[in-house]
Amino acid sequence: MITKTVLHKGVRFISETMPNSHSVSIGIWITNGSRNDQIDINGASHFIEHLLFKGTPTRNALDIAREIDSVGGVLNAFTCREYVCYYAKVLDEALPKAVELLADIFLNSLFDPADIEKERKVVFQEIWMLKDNPDSYIHDLFCQNLWKTHPLGMSIIGTEETVGRISRETLLDFRNKRFCAEDIIIAVAGNVVHDELMVLLENLFTDVTPGAYAKNESTPSYNKQINLNNKDLEQVHLCLGTKALPQNSPKRYVGYIINTILGGGISSRLFQEVREKRGLAYSVYSYILSHSDAGTFVVYAGTKKEQLFEVIEVILQLMNKMKSDPVASAEMLFAIDHLKGNLLLSLESTDNRMTKLAKNEIYFDRQISIPEIVSGLERVTTNDIIDLCNELFQDNFLTLELMGKLDDLSIKPSSFSL
Repeated sequence: MITKTVLHKGVRFISETMPNSHSVSIGIWITNGSRNDQIDINGASHFIEHLLFKGTPTRNALDIAREIDSVGGVLNAFTCREYVCYYAKVLDEALPKAVELLADIFLNSLFDPADIEKERKVVFQEIWMLKDNPDSYIHDLFCQNLWKTHPLGMSIIGTEETVGRISRETLLDFRNKRFCAEDIIIAVAGNVVHDELMVLLENLFTDVTPGAYAKNESTPSYNKQINLNNKDLEQVHLCLGTKALPQNSPKRYVGYIINTILGGGISSRLFQEVREKRGLAYSVYSYILSHSDAGTFVVYAGTKKEQLFEVIEVILQLMNKMKSDPVASAEMLFAIDHLKGNLLLSLESTDNRMTKLAKNEIYFDRQISIPEIVSGLERVTTNDIIDLCNELFQDNFLTLELMGKLDDLSIKPSSFSL
């Protein structure tokens, strides 16, 4: 059973009771992320995420770590472009302790100057680690270049320059403005009693700042482009992407099926053609990255430089085929069953259910049921797929991001087209 209560000042509390579960997952979500960082302090949301684990008036960093370890639990956080989540997963009997711990670090973290400087070094290490992993870093670069004139294009973790200039005063001001009641969602899934937890949360969040943070709501645009990143690598890594749908689009189920057919698994068209039939790549896949007002469909592959143009040609051919050739009924049914299976398997864990509660609240302002999702998938027709592919797979939306030994590579936007 899913229950929602709006606490005092506007904090939203949503729970899903799973009486047969031994665990509970709780997340405190802030409905603004890196796209709302100012450009000169890009990475501030992520930096604050790190600092909230460093100490409060009643706990130091070791106390926090020991307290969650003592109950065999998990305490962590993550920052995305439109939200930040601080979460814990524990046995149901340890939930009150986890809730009090999460609330303490969320509301009372000290931001000690010495901790800030130590954690700044840790964030630098994270930035350098990302740059040392080309199969991860290229996705970050793709987004930066796809939306280079829009806040969605800013790196989630920031740069050495921007993180290096963030002061303690800036961080405190940033937190005070962003951690507002109407931007806070507390999502809980597992063996939990909603009304009992509500009383505890009401007491813990009494002094939270009222109101909401004014968010950047400008809509990004898409322009055809190619970006080369010269690096001494054995492979050339590529991301080829185009426009996709925002999170709450009525056509989102069509998009899920398109992605599944093209590159959503090892039986997908991309994997079978690029890897299994031609042996051009070890890793090749597609994914959809969706936000409140925009999205992108991305194909990734890693290949040898001499095979690069063939891989790009195959990707574009398969995308073009989706624009004209009806998907066979058996392939359509296979994709729908694949999506239903992934969904149902993912919901066996309390942390995934907690995440689903929060994201539904963020993007739909209501809970989307499993039957509604299944019905949405099953209503998709082959004509829906062709129509949406023609809407999104357009030449003037294409962005190609390349990384590898590219110093003598000659490629222009006119060299590839849909």
